[in-house]
Amino acid sequence: MYKSKIIGMGYSVPENIISNNDLSKIMDTSDDWIQSRSGIKERRWATNDVSTSDLALEASRAAIKNSKINSSDIDMIIVGTLSSDYFFPGVSAQLQEKLNLKTIGAFDIKAACSAFIYSVSIADQFIKTGAANTVLVVGAETQTKLIEKSTKGRDVAVLFGDGAGAALLSRSNSESSILSTHLHSDGKHLKSLWMEAPGTSKDSWVNGSIDLSKFTPKMNGREVFRNAVTRFPEVINEALDANDLDINDIKFIVPHQANYRISEAIAKKLNIKMDKVISNIHKYGNTTAASIPIALAEALESNKISKGDIIILAAFGAGFTWASAAIRW
Repeated sequence: MYKSKIIGMGYSVPENIISNNDLSKIMDTSDDWIQSRSGIKERRWATNDVSTSDLALEASRAAIKNSKINSSDIDMIIVGTLSSDYFFPGVSAQLQEKLNLKTIGAFDIKAACSAFIYSVSIADQFIKTGAANTVLVVGAETQTKLIEKSTKGRDVAVLFGDGAGAALLSRSNSESSILSTHLHSDGKHLKSLWMEAPGTSKDSWVNGSIDLSKFTPKMNGREVFRNAVTRFPEVINEALDANDLDINDIKFIVPHQANYRISEAIAKKLNIKMDKVISNIHKYGNTTAASIPIALAEALESNKISKGDIIILAAFGAGFTWASAAIRW
């Protein structure tokens, strides 16, 4: 069986910066209120002329450039997103065309904030079995186009941002590799973080008419927080145990950027300092499927991660889904 490794990463965020003070002009909130509850100072919102596939394309091009391979070497595309340009087909098919790739396999994964790790896990299996050599994995979102930007939608609107991150996975002949991945879900909590429409459920329609209030994300913040601070440490420890590692063997934890308070709770439960937890939520907010690859790409860009370092990616989100990946760089 082969091994896979990440050979290049890239990211893209919209130019449109929305500060907490900007939000206070359109809803009942303040910079102090948002920062104290989430750690977010600003986020990027895509304008009407910027789509999820646009950001995915820019991130993918950066990842291809940083990997120093030819795009023709890519033999599969996997995209994690909740905010594709169209209900169908997926962003992956658009990327195949925009990157002018061969008629390779391309599909989307809808696992919310865990989608990037889910996608990495799938790519890893394809490469391990020899079914693929080089896989483009992307997390991309323009979810803020779906949120209600008012006091009524404040609990969601202050948290989310847009962006994309991409990774190229390829066959590894060295110690550098994806060591393991771990995927979980618990569907009984689905209504704690969901968007009901568009969908085919009879509840998505009222007397044959569209109920527009169902086209915005809804969140039970307390329930999400309670589950996240339990599942994050669990799935991180699962990755450690699977590889006979101790937390002291890890250079960085790269968690989904959901809330700085959640990251602090993770660090406390794992008995580590926050300087071991990669965080950029203050700049970008919660970019859902894009948050981990953006954070990881930035860490690589600033030379925080060196060859041989072991890192753990971890995520928790709607579904509920949660996941982790142990990686030796």
